Amino acid sequence: MATAETTTEYLNTTQAAEFLGVTIGTLEVWRCSKRYPIPYLKCGRLVRYRRSDLIAWLESREVSCAPAAG
Repeated sequence: MATAETTTEYLNTTQAAEFLGVTIGTLEVWRCSKRYPIPYLKCGRLVRYRRSDLIAWLESREVSCAPAAG
């Protein structure tokens, strides 16, 4: 039986897309084309994303602005 902690840890495609702020179709294209290395779990036709993996992926996309040379 899944606990509340377990069910919130894993997101389906709809939930993951909403979390990332993209459409479901965009997330599916990224997954199928391997455009971005977003880890996911697959069991048969079910796809699940760990919330912690999505956060780590987002943080890896951080762009820092260097101060202008003066």
